[in-house]
Amino acid sequence: MTLKQLEAFYWAATCASFSIAADRLHLSISSLSKRINELEQSLGAPLFDRSGHRAVLNNAGERLLPRAWQLLQDAESIRQAIGPDTGLSGRCRLGVGEFTALTWLPRLLAMAKRSHPGLVLEPTVDIGMELQRKMQSGELDFAIIAGQSRRPGMSSELVGEADFSWVIATELEPTATLLSPALLDKYPVVTLPIGAGTSNILDEWLSASRQPSFQRLICNNWGAIAGLAAEGVGLGMLPTSWATVFEQRGQLRILQSKPALQPLAYSFQWRSDDNRPLLASMREIVHLAVDFSITHRLM
Repeated sequence: MTLKQLEAFYWAATCASFSIAADRLHLSISSLSKRINELEQSLGAPLFDRSGHRAVLNNAGERLLPRAWQLLQDAESIRQAIGPDTGLSGRCRLGVGEFTALTWLPRLLAMAKRSHPGLVLEPTVDIGMELQRKMQSGELDFAIIAGQSRRPGMSSELVGEADFSWVIATELEPTATLLSPALLDKYPVVTLPIGAGTSNILDEWLSASRQPSFQRLICNNWGAIAGLAAEGVGLGMLPTSWATVFEQRGQLRILQSKPALQPLAYSFQWRSDDNRPLLASMREIVHLAVDFSITHRLM
């Protein structure tokens, strides 16, 4: 029995598929399967039921799983205490929303590269619900997501907040300075899909303002939302730093609202069973890099 065999077993058991587990360990599927088979031979018992469409843990595998996790954690603790600090290497798969990608993601990648030249970062951009699914399946190492995870087996650490403002096209309703029920009845709100963090802000504002409802024009791209709002297709909700730039250009006008939109908190999220040094180091860098007030260079 070796640590590599236990590692292969653990990730095969906790990822959505052998393919994802193999990718996480930088192995071919055949190499992963070989390590698991060698472990089963050394224990004298199969660990997976392979009779169905995909392999699932059997009783022996279920009993081994927590012990394998503890052995891997102990081995990692020994490495951290005794081994030299040579910096991080290998691959790091991180997930971010589009807003993060358009603001401080380049800064994060640059800072991580300076601190760990041997580390290859592979960002994925998607909405929060999909990023959480990919973390649980083992496809991502961590993600920066609005709010805190309520899913079992997931951990969260707050890293920053973003402010948002209501906007309207400059030539549309030229005397309006306040978001009123009449405006919400007249124009749709151009917004990201349900599952994006900003949908939580809208739902909270809707409840606090006692506005019965409003029409939503769903769009999955921040640039398109800004463009549609500037063209007068509907009202928009944009990051305040962006809204200010558009207002200075004369393309959009910021509307006040009662109550005001609440800031949106973002957190570093990861699987609770993953205690690799990679995650602790990347959390530190994220705290240094995060800045949602950055204006995208293409604006």
